[in-house]
Amino acid sequence: MVDAFCATWKLIDSQNFDDYMKALGVGFATRQVGNVTKPTVVISQDGDKVVVKTLSTFRNTEISSKLGEEFAEITPDDRHVKSTFTMEGEKLVHVQRWDGKETTFIREIKDGKMVMTLTFEGVSAVRTYEKA
Repeated sequence: MVDAFCATWKLIDSQNFDDYMKALGVGFATRQVGNVTKPTVVISQDGDKVVVKTLSTFRNTEISSKLGEEFAEITPDDRHVKSTFTMEGEKLVHVQRWDGKETTFIREIKDGKMVMTLTFEGVSAVRTYEKA
């Protein structure tokens, strides 16, 4: 259930995020900002839609969609992608597709924390959040 993710989450740890951004083709300056930014993520539900707000000093974003329904998204690094949210067991999965490429964000709750694993072409990063 998406309910387990509905909370305000603050980034407390980030592993291999620079390599993940490099693999995506994110430029040096944007990566430097991305590496020091500690976003707050607010996940909620609005009727049958999942809403994910990311708040930071760099950029604020909000995306929302029904599970399984493709939607257009502009990422913080300005990629124009087609995204989908799904639940796979206890995991909230967010897939972005663009130009024949695909990246996956898998969010899961572990020991009361939200652990997000980002994967692109064999490069993974793990970002851990705790409830704010």
